[in-house]
Amino acid sequence: MRTTFVGRERELGLLEEAAQAPTSALIPIYGRRRVGKSELILRFLGDHPGLYYLGKQAPAELQRREFLGVAARALGQPLLARVQAASWMEAFETVLDGWSGPGKLVLALDEFQWLCAASPEIPSVLQELWDRRLRDRDEALLILCGSHVGFMEREVLGSRSPLFGRRTAQIPLQPFGYAEARRFHPGYSVTDAARAYFVCGGVPLYLRAFDPARSVEQNIVATLLDEYAPLYREPDFLLREELRELRSYHAILTTLAVGSLPAKEIAARTGIESRRLQYYLKQLQELRYVRRRYPLTGRPPAARHVRYVLDDPLLRFWFRFVFPHTSFLAQMGPERCFEQRIRPELDAYWGSCFEALCREALPALYEREGVSAAFEVGEYWDKAVQIDLVGHRDDGWTDLGECKWGSVRSRPALEAELQAKVERYPNPRNATIGRRLFVRDERAVPETPGEGVRWHHLAELYEGT
Repeated sequence: MRTTFVGRERELGLLEEAAQAPTSALIPIYGRRRVGKSELILRFLGDHPGLYYLGKQAPAELQRREFLGVAARALGQPLLARVQAASWMEAFETVLDGWSGPGKLVLALDEFQWLCAASPEIPSVLQELWDRRLRDRDEALLILCGSHVGFMEREVLGSRSPLFGRRTAQIPLQPFGYAEARRFHPGYSVTDAARAYFVCGGVPLYLRAFDPARSVEQNIVATLLDEYAPLYREPDFLLREELRELRSYHAILTTLAVGSLPAKEIAARTGIESRRLQYYLKQLQELRYVRRRYPLTGRPPAARHVRYVLDDPLLRFWFRFVFPHTSFLAQMGPERCFEQRIRPELDAYWGSCFEALCREALPALYEREGVSAAFEVGEYWDKAVQIDLVGHRDDGWTDLGECKWGSVRSRPALEAELQAKVERYPNPRNATIGRRLFVRDERAVPETPGEGVRWHHLAELYEGT
């Protein structure tokens, strides 16, 4: 039987502490769409009295009526639905006045950006409500939840927001890491768990779409290539919910699905004027779909060295393999499209995804090894060399790593390849260089590694999960 709720123990614990605290609490929860914010709130509300209201693109008066109707049902007070609130302050106070305990009333406002779009005064209303009534009383746990990260950071957390400085905590909800994501498919081998993660990332909705009784390949066909499948149009829906001028965004994301590129190259390939391109890239970064990358050396990067990468796994897979082949899919069907257009490129694609997983895994390796120094993880490139993994530590140590998803034909040759890259790394602070090799198959790890080289295999990265 599939688990209905996975993980988020730390976030649930934080909300529980807020519920038990002697005064009211105000907690923004924000993160990209589909990451499980609403599910987290509803899970918490299963054990606490409160109401959950989902904002929408609708007139303010209609939303106030719906809010009071939701409150009437959630609190078992039918008369609340008949209240004619002329303002949000009146609506909120009516609900709070009707609550007599025990404990705090949980008031969760989801898709907060849509509420504010219809009623821009809401942040100021909540500021007054907090300062005048809630702050010093054990009355409510106010949760403000939003999917547009840029909006939440500006209008709720930002210094110009009326609510600035009033939050008692915040939850920037992230997708699951590769280790937690495996909990959705406990029967998968580590190789298949990694490949599922390469497609779905750590987004609960996408991971649940993959049937654990099917192989990864079967799930790709069933969930991404069939026109009636749950994820077939998901990237398009995501973009339409947040953005306009989709043609330009499609061009950018299709270009980045093949690999990271500097802005100048993206502009050349898409035909988008450079100044306009920066606006599009900023929007995609705010949505956490695209990320800036730079060669990690410990020195500030030059602007010309910055590249952009499509950081969302599902969008990267979809714009690499689905969007360019929609005509072929319509004519030939999911199975033939997979066999003829996708399967031949998958091993190379898994290889690039494996590099990102190894970078994600390095902090856990450091923890196991007892490394206490602060560090930064990234990669390095220049015209002469590409280094898959760089661990830049504050204790005068820098790890350089090579990641190999495919078969290893010669261990000494792979060690020699890494050494050649080490010699091309600029090392501006003259750090001690550590060498690490990451492979998929445990059998590829030598019993006697070369001097100064640490080998890691995929099962080791999943150790303890």
